[in-house]
Amino acid sequence: MKNEHIKWTICLIIILGNFIGMLDSTTIQLALYQISIGLDISLSKAQWVIIAYMLVLTVFLPFFGKIGDLYPKNKVYSVGFFTFSIGALLCTFSPNFTLLVIFRCIEALGASIMLANGPAVISTLFRGENRGKALGINGSLVAAGGLLGPALGGMMINFFGWRTIFLPAFIISFTGGILSYKLVPSYIRRKVFKFDYKGFLYFTIALCALLLAISEGYSWGWKSIRIISLGILTLIFGSLFYFRDKKISYPMINFRMFKIKTFTFGNIAVMTSYMTMFTNAILLPLFLQDILKYNAFVTGLLILPYSLASCLVAPFAGTYAGKHGSKILTRIGPTIYIIALLIFTSFGIHTKQWQVVAASIIMGIGNGCFQSPSNTAIMTSVKTEEVGIASGILSLSRNMGNILGVAITITLFENFKNLYQNGSYQSAFLSAYHLTMAFGIVFGVTCLTCAIIAYNDKK
Repeated sequence: MKNEHIKWTICLIIILGNFIGMLDSTTIQLALYQISIGLDISLSKAQWVIIAYMLVLTVFLPFFGKIGDLYPKNKVYSVGFFTFSIGALLCTFSPNFTLLVIFRCIEALGASIMLANGPAVISTLFRGENRGKALGINGSLVAAGGLLGPALGGMMINFFGWRTIFLPAFIISFTGGILSYKLVPSYIRRKVFKFDYKGFLYFTIALCALLLAISEGYSWGWKSIRIISLGILTLIFGSLFYFRDKKISYPMINFRMFKIKTFTFGNIAVMTSYMTMFTNAILLPLFLQDILKYNAFVTGLLILPYSLASCLVAPFAGTYAGKHGSKILTRIGPTIYIIALLIFTSFGIHTKQWQVVAASIIMGIGNGCFQSPSNTAIMTSVKTEEVGIASGILSLSRNMGNILGVAITITLFENFKNLYQNGSYQSAFLSAYHLTMAFGIVFGVTCLTCAIIAYNDKK
């Protein structure tokens, strides 16, 4: 019994890493408006506070997953916690935008270490029913981080300023680092370390070039030498990465798995679902604070129903998909996304709080219906021995959706706002808001189309 208690204690420590990651990410979305004002920068520039974090987190996941197999898990995981805590503390005192982005990248390194190794520790600790229970608790606490982020972050931003939003992450992660070093077992599985450093470099350059081109295309000019050069870099290094990973025995991404229709279109559906959600997640806080003039605390409370609805619906959706397959729910989810975004496109200066809450709940229900059934169908479409690689690719799809969602949404919004700048600021903002939300609907339709192709009666 004592041994079992220790296992669950270790499990909660591991889950703590995922919790602070979600807490931090939902808080920073809410704070983006305040950061742009506080540092006197444009939203297109402020978006790199989120993009840089997600970029570093994404590209380093395979590397830190390999590191976790080579060195003791307690040391690796505690390094992740401490790195995250150092980054969070530095963000609190960052004097300018450049250093804030650098410190966010330090945070992302810590998050990447924890996310790459957490599932492996939980899977090693438990078998059978307890493993499912542990993963269920993980999902619940991660959702709790999403619930707590807007409310806690909004309160701290409103009463103490945006810099203080990093302090809870610092305190929790520092404590987690101490506990993980003392309690998490080593779990060294193998001594052979193979990592595709060239592929990692190619992938990083291609992704950075793509995101920079998307983010700066309007201000630099889409036909400018800089944007054309970035496009060429994306094509060259993306092709180098693809052809290299096809021929080596230890690829970052196993492209042979994309021959499976459910796997391929399922991952595209997941990616575009996050692009759809981030259209709203980025723009709604801006609308509530800049147009309706709500403070950060009220804004956080109005956003909260989205996470709450998603958290409540997800377990039922997962259970239903396990019994009846994923086909129906993976079509219902994107359809609800589209309905919610259609409601958001009608928002204006006279929008009431109950309308914001209702639309957020609808969006949350869509997310709860889609994500778990979609993930289940993708993971069951591959062979048992390929589940680990499939999980990594699925994580990459989610993170790519986050990154592209932020970059495209902010870029479109800023471009549309400049296009309508001859009118009043309020009019330009609302026109840009509505048009960008319309692009979110396009992402939702793409998600629905890919879901219809990917998930048949057996999935």
